[in-house]
Amino acid sequence: MIKINLPGGIVPAGELLDILTGAQNANVTHVRFGNRQQLLFEVDHTELDDLKNELIINDINYEVDADEYPNIISSYVTEDIIYNANWLKEGVYKDILDLFDYEPRLKINLADNSQTFVPFFTGNFNFISSDVSNFWYLYVRFPKTNILYCWPSLIYSEDIPGISKIIEQEILGNRKLFYDQPVIDGALLHKKVTAKTKFLLQPYTHTLQLPEFHLPFYEGFNRYNNNKQWLGIYRRDELFRVDFLKEICALCLETRIGQLYTTPWKSIVIKGIEQADRKAWGTILNRYRINVRHAANELNWQVEDLCDEGLLIKRQLVREFEEADTRTYRLCFAVKTKRKSGLFGSVIINKLRSGSKGSEDIFEILHTRDFNPNSKDFVVFRPKVAKPDISTHLMALCDMFYELQDNEGNQPAQLPTVAEANAAPDKQVYQCKNCMTVYDEIYGDDINNIAPGTKFETIEQYQCPTCDSPKQDFVLLDSLSLAHQWNS
Repeated sequence: MIKINLPGGIVPAGELLDILTGAQNANVTHVRFGNRQQLLFEVDHTELDDLKNELIINDINYEVDADEYPNIISSYVTEDIIYNANWLKEGVYKDILDLFDYEPRLKINLADNSQTFVPFFTGNFNFISSDVSNFWYLYVRFPKTNILYCWPSLIYSEDIPGISKIIEQEILGNRKLFYDQPVIDGALLHKKVTAKTKFLLQPYTHTLQLPEFHLPFYEGFNRYNNNKQWLGIYRRDELFRVDFLKEICALCLETRIGQLYTTPWKSIVIKGIEQADRKAWGTILNRYRINVRHAANELNWQVEDLCDEGLLIKRQLVREFEEADTRTYRLCFAVKTKRKSGLFGSVIINKLRSGSKGSEDIFEILHTRDFNPNSKDFVVFRPKVAKPDISTHLMALCDMFYELQDNEGNQPAQLPTVAEANAAPDKQVYQCKNCMTVYDEIYGDDINNIAPGTKFETIEQYQCPTCDSPKQDFVLLDSLSLAHQWNS
């Protein structure tokens, strides 16, 4: 597996053409784009050396079967075509990206505070534009945790690469303090960083206010800036043919479009299409039978990179949503088949364990407490769900979401907790603090041969069926306020 970072989700058409030509010479037929706006493709090991040489000749950085250096993502793809920022323009994004003199090992997000297309908090260093020109909020999400620390001052645009480098060094150099810990002192990190260097800081007068989530329709031809158009291309199977993308790059160069953009939804965007060239773009789409009008309830899903299992689940759920004509406006969904994959969603379908021979895989369904996918405060909606039953429960959750929308103020209220919705008043639900697997006495635990109706406190010896943690690592769900500390 070859991974090539496209910083900020921006790639010059000529550079992408060089990458695709090298891939095609190595007999690669399809490529993908990842959740962090990166490029991914598989190559046979017999072609690897020649591909490496070609990438080196073209000065393209790459990783093989690794993701040690995650891509820096940005919301620049949205600028001018979906959202219009006050001061965060192309030059600001590019100046920041050009100032990085190192390859970050932690995830960095650069996001405009008015958009909801690119996630705010999926990075470790989440820079979000403020209302003050060229200054940003910084939210540090400590690695392997969901602990967020808001930096107590705004960060100047040109200082983002420098402060990111120093904070990364402190975190990776003090893992016992700041890396994969249940409790982390963000103020201590701030003290260590500010003791080493000084940056141009600005106090902020009010806290960040995130916009209400709305996912724009991000594919097809769309008009903007008078006579210009932009084109968004989404692929149901995430696969883009190399020869198709090469023709796209060639037409960009021919029509003086300098760059393409990748999105966290694994799609691509081409801006600046002149009306006179619209037919040429349509001809390419026709030649490769590219559909650019998918249903909205198919576009609002996140699946882990390179995850065929997640894609199959998504396709099945989308089909069942379509058959039931289910409304999903203002919701987005994520399918997680493994821990710590860091997906973005207001509703999460999380795989708890694979089914044994003759039994179904088991999932849980969660949602953010306020249904904003940028939140990390998760509530369990259904604790144990067999794969065939997922769509039924998801549709019930969608119905409940819209019923709650009718409450006073037209804002989603909190749903009943899992204990309130599914249990008798005296029922107790326990949760593994390491992997968040739930033990519910109503269901018992067939993996550990524990019959339904067995109270947790009566079990003498117990191991988590997901991660093998001992019984003492399970905590009453009420003590966690039914919120997942989601290890992303």
